[in-house]
Amino acid sequence: MEDNHMEENEQKLEKEVAPALIAVHPNQLSVTVSIGSDLRVFNLHDGSGAKLLDENGGHKDSIRAIRYSKSGRFFVSAGDDKLVKFWDTNSWHCFCSVVSEKRVTSLAISNDEMFVCFADKFGMVYVVDIRDYNYENQGSVNKKAVPILSHYCSIITRLEFSPDGKYIVTADRDFKIRVTVFPKEPVNGAHEIQSFCLGHTEFVSCIAFVSSQDCAQGLLVSGSGDSTVRLWDYASDTLLDTCDVGAKAGLLNSNQGQEEMVPAVTDLCAASDGSLVAVAIQSLPGIMLLSCNLSARTLSIAKVVAVKGETFIPTSIGASFSIPLLWMVMGASSLHNTDSTLLARVRVISGFGSNQSEPVSHETSVLEDTEIPGGEPLLQELQGKLSIGEEAFSTAAEAVKTAMRNLLIKKNYSAERREVRKKGRNDKKNQSPA
Repeated sequence: MEDNHMEENEQKLEKEVAPALIAVHPNQLSVTVSIGSDLRVFNLHDGSGAKLLDENGGHKDSIRAIRYSKSGRFFVSAGDDKLVKFWDTNSWHCFCSVVSEKRVTSLAISNDEMFVCFADKFGMVYVVDIRDYNYENQGSVNKKAVPILSHYCSIITRLEFSPDGKYIVTADRDFKIRVTVFPKEPVNGAHEIQSFCLGHTEFVSCIAFVSSQDCAQGLLVSGSGDSTVRLWDYASDTLLDTCDVGAKAGLLNSNQGQEEMVPAVTDLCAASDGSLVAVAIQSLPGIMLLSCNLSARTLSIAKVVAVKGETFIPTSIGASFSIPLLWMVMGASSLHNTDSTLLARVRVISGFGSNQSEPVSHETSVLEDTEIPGGEPLLQELQGKLSIGEEAFSTAAEAVKTAMRNLLIKKNYSAERREVRKKGRNDKKNQSPA
């Protein structure tokens, strides 16, 4: 009885809180925020919220991954309800739903928009072939996903396609980054491993590519629970540079002999010109900007852009390809209004990714709410409420931090506890007796 109770508590901790996420259309035609099972879209072209059309009623549990395709013609969302949904961004009609065997943790869309890959909590990566489907059609279709690769029983935290489309990169909670050759026919499996980028000492929470016209293949940056951001030549598994962002931000705390609390990097976003990398860090009320020199293959701290006047610790960040704005959101699936509306907070930083002819410190600033594209209507649509209490967001920040560590930091179990957990696994319970 006690073991069952412990198991229930562990599962509750992992599922309890999901961070708010943000994604920006490549040409900044729309901005999407997900919080809990809510998917909120604001159309900047006509200045209004988009109405999502889904015959199956949308997501039923927390959304864990959202992504626009490279052209912005379609959008994909996935999460704890084991559903991967495809949306046409002209009509915001859900034209395809794919069922995953396990909860989805991350997704990526190939640069040619022919394939969508997603990862589940058990470390499997699947591919959906959408070459033969006209996603502007108002009908809907159910497609099947095909497994193509796996990390051995390790939660995959992030998927990304390389800028040239040759590789798919997967990061996991066991400190690994795997670079796999993405084949012409991935439905037959992706079996050729190019490299492993090894060096982090805690879970890898996020990855992103930095590239420019002079460096089309680009380099890889990764963030981790070890409070570092690392720069890689991913094709040759070479570690080029390391930034200890937690120490530089002054966030490392020592509790009188107790274990040092290291703030995790929660998200990364690279500017379209490859000059800057924005870093979201637990406990940092704002964003750290790293300057990336692709020629010298170095990372350096450019500045910390602080959000003043409120506790704003981003849970997700994003940017478009064409406009030098960094969009940030803070929120958690546990943060409710009195009418049960899920609450989020959106902020924007200007000067992200413009040609850096002047020092970065003179070009970046946090926009006031009245200066944000879309203004008050956008905030009303994406946040759920314009005025949100300070205490609520402080609570949300701690809840997200706890949930992330419970999910991604590996737990040490005795042999007896491992056997109990095996017996309680859902896939074992659902098996019919032989």
